[in-house]
Amino acid sequence: MKEEISLEGPVLSVDGELMILIPLSDGGTEFVECTQGIGEVSGDYLKVVIPEWLADVLRVEEGDRVVVTSTRRKFGMQAVQPRLEN
Repeated sequence: MKEEISLEGPVLSVDGELMILIPLSDGGTEFVECTQGIGEVSGDYLKVVIPEWLADVLRVEEGDRVVVTSTRRKFGMQAVQPRLEN
């Protein structure tokens, strides 16, 4: 695994769940190990569900963009442009 990797993509809503789908062919394989317990390989993607509480903390909704990172095998996620708090 590389020391650090980051990818950017959209937050999706599938069957009422917010998630990110990281293409395995575009570096997603680098995230498989550090997302054990929160992610799963689904076809050609690594699927990471974003629980409601985490979406609130990150201030993201469907269609927002997030950056996912893996630094020293630790997974991180942050919003590209967090929504304003009400």
